[in-house]
Amino acid sequence: MKIGKTDLGDFPVLLAPLEDITDSAFRRICKSFGADMVYTEFVSSEALVRDVAKSQQKILFDEAERPIGIQLFGNDPEAMARAAILAQEAGPEMIDINFGCPVRKIAMKGSGAALLNDIPAMIRITEAVVKAVNLPVTVKTRLGWDEKSKNIVGIAERLQDVGIQAITIHGRTRAQMYTGKADWTLIGEVKNNPRMRIPVIGNGDVTSAEIALNMRDAYGVDGIMIGRGAIGNPWLFREIKQYLENGRLTEKPALTERIETCKHHLYLSVEAKQERRAILEMRKHYAGYFRGIPNFKHIRTKLLTLVSLSEIEEVFNSLCEIRKEGVI
Repeated sequence: MKIGKTDLGDFPVLLAPLEDITDSAFRRICKSFGADMVYTEFVSSEALVRDVAKSQQKILFDEAERPIGIQLFGNDPEAMARAAILAQEAGPEMIDINFGCPVRKIAMKGSGAALLNDIPAMIRITEAVVKAVNLPVTVKTRLGWDEKSKNIVGIAERLQDVGIQAITIHGRTRAQMYTGKADWTLIGEVKNNPRMRIPVIGNGDVTSAEIALNMRDAYGVDGIMIGRGAIGNPWLFREIKQYLENGRLTEKPALTERIETCKHHLYLSVEAKQERRAILEMRKHYAGYFRGIPNFKHIRTKLLTLVSLSEIEEVFNSLCEIRKEGVI
């Protein structure tokens, strides 16, 4: 699958942009376990144009993260175009437009998934961004606003017509948020629409290698994107890639690998941010990193209260000792 000049392989597995999750540290971790492409957290076009420091920070990335896309959101074509030019200067492989974020603070201000209620505006924004930059422009969106407006087949055609070079579709409506089961049927219809010439990437509920294979075979998508399933579980990329390659399921990572990966993730985050902020944000990942480890609940509870790197390191070291004694 190619997007512009970027060749992502026969069936790439991509890391979805997730606010307050897919920062540079986590992107680098996921890349190390086989993610073929990663995206920044979504960036407000208005904030980027106004030179807000937090948004400027979000578009920065390490060379180890390539290929990478910078994702933008907003509802004003001019601001989105200007933001895309600024994002292009950071040197990513592509610019992605967020037409899928369902959270109230975004959608109720006319951005993200709200544009599914105003397709002409969505098209104007997309066309403005495509014309503003030399990089490939892609879109991530949903099936529609609600059950009565699942019009993604037609939307995808119109987005392609104004120049996007790939589309990622999350198999839920905005009304569903993240509840219920992702419906890949319409994703398959988009992919199998004879008018579609660009790659179609599926997203939603891919939490195992078996599911990834089933979605590929059942719907014919060109690639898959992993979102919440990767939180605290970067090994999912390795598991999927190996299963697609040889049909063999890999063993879940041993406790030692979990600890070392979690520590590395934390250290990368501390390097990029203030220690306290990095520690607080890392709390979202602990449940995933140590899911399935017996007798871990009280240790996780302790990790969620610690505010210094040295204290957390002591807990990790004690985990190794407890493991040797056969308690966990």
